[in-house]
Amino acid sequence: MSRIENRTFAELQVGDSASLVRTLTQSDIELFAVMSGDVNPAHVDEEFARSDMFHHVIAHGMWGGALISTVLGTELPGPGAIYLGQSLRFRRPVAVGDTITVTVRVSDKFGEKNRVLLDCAAVNQNGEAVITGTAEVIAPTEKISRERVGLPEVRLLRRGEQYRQFIDKTKGLAPIRTAIVHPVDGVSLLAAIEAARAGMIVPVLIGPGPRIRAAAQQVKLDISEYETIHTPHSHAAAELAVTMARDLRVDALLQGALASEELMHFVDCPAGLRTERRFSHICAADIPTYPRPLFITDAGLNIYPTVEEKRDIVQNAIELLHAIEIQAPKVAILSAQETISAHLSSTLDAAVLCKMADRGQISGGVLDGPLGFDSAVSEQAAKSKGIVSPVAGQANIFVVPDLEAGNMLTEQLRQLSDALVTGLIVGGKVPILVGCGTDDMLSRLAACALTLLLVRFKQNSSTQLGNAAELPDSAAYQAAS
Repeated sequence: MSRIENRTFAELQVGDSASLVRTLTQSDIELFAVMSGDVNPAHVDEEFARSDMFHHVIAHGMWGGALISTVLGTELPGPGAIYLGQSLRFRRPVAVGDTITVTVRVSDKFGEKNRVLLDCAAVNQNGEAVITGTAEVIAPTEKISRERVGLPEVRLLRRGEQYRQFIDKTKGLAPIRTAIVHPVDGVSLLAAIEAARAGMIVPVLIGPGPRIRAAAQQVKLDISEYETIHTPHSHAAAELAVTMARDLRVDALLQGALASEELMHFVDCPAGLRTERRFSHICAADIPTYPRPLFITDAGLNIYPTVEEKRDIVQNAIELLHAIEIQAPKVAILSAQETISAHLSSTLDAAVLCKMADRGQISGGVLDGPLGFDSAVSEQAAKSKGIVSPVAGQANIFVVPDLEAGNMLTEQLRQLSDALVTGLIVGGKVPILVGCGTDDMLSRLAACALTLLLVRFKQNSSTQLGNAAELPDSAAYQAAS
């Protein structure tokens, strides 16, 4: 480890100087904004900056000032110096990629109180002055030499970035009529009304009217403009909501203050919302350290799915990713090992699912498995094991062996990776938003956005299929091809 050493007042001579060189990065700008709280759009908003006088994002002026302080505190005079004052003039902006050389030079010494005056300058890679000024310090009188302290690693993470992209994709789409089932708590109501205000849903509040109104008063919400259908209790609310969805009077369901089992009792029955596909639960995880959206299935509904049921689970997830415009999502079938073993059923299921995809029984995605979690998220991990995979390190969908594995995985991501996780049930006649009451508001809105995108995607797909069916047989064949 290098040492940091000062120059005492007695050692300093007029003309002595010290310098450092730094190249400005986007991370420097963001970190300075986080540290200082200065979010002036000239520094952090690229769209605004393009219309500003410099036409690009520029560094905070005091980023350069901080570099001057760095030289004074670590080089000249160094440790023990007391910073008394600074005057600066900012002569040119600094852009990302500019290399700045900061120099301080002793211009005068005053024996009284060991004061030192220094000229300060920062110039860019073209030799142009960026900052000029003077600084006054009290120089140390005792020699200090110490090992340089190592600094913690700083990583800038944008939590919720993927969720905001989902929400942005809904702009311009008509909202979907959504049954809010038994919203007798403030959290359920807030989720529904915020989604309505964002233009994603038209809420239909179904449940005991007096309790819904009391919950609204508790969180200071005016719900007078929204349709409310009174039912005596949650059981009746769930039954009515499912009936409305089956009759196409609503496009989606949003779970309120009732248990998932109570709602699914009516959803997953012969008179409910079944289709030819099995219902499945899918979690959308926004993980700051993972550069793409990640969906985990099934982590909340099917406990020990068979391979045939996993086929539906995979197809449901692929369809949802098509709805967010990921055309060929990469699907990792997870297991504890990458080799196929008769002693580990998840490896056999993975092999069968991949072969189903080869035979067209699963379509629209790229499947590979069995894959370990490390291989699914890291190409380097896969290469180190000798695994050649089009999915490794680029997975959009994780298919877990069973509900226990999926639940543990999503909770680990939530608790240890600072991930946001929200979920919905797909595969039925309408999507069902579940667990939104326990999520933060951004997660709730992201779930509503995914639901809106899925509903509109399926409607568009049905329209296109209907149009193709109306063509003569040969023309329909060509359109499908």
